[in-house]
Amino acid sequence: MVDQKSPPAECWLTVIGLGEDGPAGLGDEAKEAIRAAAIVCGGERHLELAGDLVTGERHVWLSPFERSMQFVESRRGQPVVVLASGDPFFYGVGVTLARRIPRAEMHVIPAPSSFSLAASRLGWALQDTGCVSLHGRPADLIRPHLHPGARLLALTSDEKGPGELAALLTATGFGDTAITVLEALGGPLERVTRQVARDFSMSGINSLNVCALEVKASGKARILSFANGLDDALFETDGQLTKREVRAMTLSALAPRHGELLWDIGGGSGSISIEWMLCHSSLKAIAIEGVAERASRIRRNAAQFGVPGLQVVEGMAPAALTGLPVPDAIFVGGGGSEPGVMEAAIEALPAGGRLVANGVTLEMEAVLLAHQARLGGSLTRIDIARASPVGAMQGWRAAMPVTQWAWVKE
Repeated sequence: MVDQKSPPAECWLTVIGLGEDGPAGLGDEAKEAIRAAAIVCGGERHLELAGDLVTGERHVWLSPFERSMQFVESRRGQPVVVLASGDPFFYGVGVTLARRIPRAEMHVIPAPSSFSLAASRLGWALQDTGCVSLHGRPADLIRPHLHPGARLLALTSDEKGPGELAALLTATGFGDTAITVLEALGGPLERVTRQVARDFSMSGINSLNVCALEVKASGKARILSFANGLDDALFETDGQLTKREVRAMTLSALAPRHGELLWDIGGGSGSISIEWMLCHSSLKAIAIEGVAERASRIRRNAAQFGVPGLQVVEGMAPAALTGLPVPDAIFVGGGGSEPGVMEAAIEALPAGGRLVANGVTLEMEAVLLAHQARLGGSLTRIDIARASPVGAMQGWRAAMPVTQWAWVKE
C-alpha cells in the first residue's frame, strides 16, 4: 500500500492551506515545503502571511487567472508550492489545479476552511448547515436556500458582501433573519458580530468574511419550494408560461440527472429551464428564445430564482441551435411546429438522450402525433380544470389541454 501521509516521489507541486494566523498555524511539513520551494505562488496576502518562510521566487497570481495556471504547469519538475486559503479543495485553487495536474504529481496539506472555522465559532453542526460560496459570484445564489429555520454559511467576496446580503434578505421577505458576520477567522483581527438583516448597519467590515444566516421569514417571503411546479405568480411573464401542473409533469418526464444539460427550446419565461436547474446545483440549462424581450425576462427570472448561471441564447430554432454543447435532454415548449425544429432537436440528442415536447395547438399536436407514430415514445394528454367564480357560486373552468410527447433516443 502507498503511504498517503508522505508525498509520492514524483510530486513536484505542494498545495498548502494557510490560515489568518500564518506560519503559526502550519505544521513542520508545510513549513519545510515552503522553505524548500524554488517557486511559491499565491495571492499577495498569502505571500505576506508566509513571510520569511519563502526563500524562493515569489509568484503573485496574475489576471486573468489562467495565466498563472499556465505558469505553474510550465514549472513542472521543479519544487513548487501553491498557497491557498484554508482548505484548497473546498471552493479553492486546488480544484482548479487538479483539472490540469495529475493527482500523483500533487501533494496537498489543507487547513480548516472558513466554513469549518465559522461552524466551530457558532457551535453549528456543519453537516446540517448549508454552505454557499458567493465569492466572485452573484448573491442571488443564496435564494433557493432561504427556508424558514435553515442555517446557512455564505462566503462573500469583500467588505460589501454582508450588506448586499442583508439587503437581498430584506427585499425578499427575510428581513428578520439574524446575520452573524465572522471576519478574519483564525487571525489577530478576528471579529464576530450579530445583527438582524433589516437593521443591518455594520461598517468597516474586513474583506475576508463569512456570513452565518439563521433564516426567518415573514408572511410574504419568497420561499422556493423543493418541489417542481412552483407557483405561477413567482414568475415574471407575458403569458408565455408553462403552468405549474404541466410544468411539474414536464420536469418529471425530463427526469433530471446529475450534471446534465438541458436545451429549453422556445424558452418563453424560462420556467422549465429554471426549475430544471433548481433540482440540483450540478445541472445546467440553455434557454433558446427568439424574442429579445422574452430573453431578457428569462434572465431576470433566473436571477430571481437563484440560478443566474442559466444561459440564454437569443435566436430562432433551428438556426440558433447550431454550435451549442450537446444536450442530455431537450424540452420543446414553443416553436415546435416550425419547419425543422423537431428534426434538429432529435438529431442533436445523443443515444439515451430524452426529449419532451408539449403542444397546445392543433398544428403542434399533429407534429407530435406524427413523430410518435414514427419513433415511438409516450403520448400524454394533460387536462387541467380550476375552480373559478360562476356568478355567486363556483364552477370548473378548463385550461387548454396539452399534448405531451416523451421519447428516449436509442
